[in-house]
Amino acid sequence: MAETRLELNNLRFSYADSITIEGISLQVRKGEFIGLIGPNGCGKSTVLKNIYRALMPDSGSITLDGENILKMSYRQTALKLGVVGQENEAPFDFLVEEIVAMGRSPHKKLLDPDTPEDARIVHHALEHLGMTDIAKRSYRNLSGGEKQRVMIARVIAQEADFLILDEPTNHLDVSYQIQIFDFVKRRSAEGGVTVLSAIHDLNMAALYCDRIYVMKEGRVVLSGTPEEVLTPEIIFSIYGVRCDTAIHAVTGKVFITYIPGFVLKNV
Repeated sequence: MAETRLELNNLRFSYADSITIEGISLQVRKGEFIGLIGPNGCGKSTVLKNIYRALMPDSGSITLDGENILKMSYRQTALKLGVVGQENEAPFDFLVEEIVAMGRSPHKKLLDPDTPEDARIVHHALEHLGMTDIAKRSYRNLSGGEKQRVMIARVIAQEADFLILDEPTNHLDVSYQIQIFDFVKRRSAEGGVTVLSAIHDLNMAALYCDRIYVMKEGRVVLSGTPEEVLTPEIIFSIYGVRCDTAIHAVTGKVFITYIPGFVLKNV
C-alpha cells in the first residue's frame, strides 16, 4: 500500500459560535486522486481551507508527509502543496504570464530574478492550458473560466506534487473540464502528483477519483470507491434527488442519470 501523504484526524472548525465542520478524518495516499463531494454548504471548502491554512482549525490535526502542517513555514508548504481555490481575483492588475510566474515564488529567495528555466516552465504551463496567445493580456479583463485556467497554469508552474483543488472546473466548459482533469489524472497515475479535490459534478468524480469522501452537514458520513459511494440510495440520502446508475460500456466507470420530477410523476 502506498504511503500516506495527507492525514486529517478529528478536525474541527467553527465561525464564531457556529460549528462548520466537526470530526473530519481522512487520508490521502501517494498518487491517489481523492474526491470530496456533498451538497452546497456541507463544509467541503472549509476542510480544504483548513488544509492550505487559509483558516485555522479549532482542534484536530493535519499532517503532510508526516509533519504537522501548522508548524511548517509557508514556503515549505508551498513547495509541496499547490492550491486552486474558488476565489480568483488579483489585488492588482497583472498580465496573465505574470500571474503564472508567481507559481515560481516558492523556489526563489526574496528578490531573486526570474531565470530562463523559470520562463520555460511558465511557457510550458501556459501552453498546456492553451493560453500562450493571451499571455500578455490583463488578468482582470479575462472571463471567469479564463481566470480559472490561469490559476491552474500557475499551480502547474509551481511544480508542487500535492494538489488541493476546490471545484476547479466549475466555470469551465466541458472540453476544458476534461482537459484539466485528464492532465491531473495522468500526473496522478504516473505518481507525479497526489490530488484532493472538491468536485461538484458527480459524473466527473466517478470518472477521475480513486476514492471519494462524502460530506453532509459538516461531517464525513462515508467514503469508498466511486462504485461503492455513488449508488442511487446514497445519492438520494445526500442530495435528495432520484437517479439511476450503471457502469458505462466505454469508460468502465459509474455513470449517473438524474431523474427529474416531471419524469417521476409520469412513471
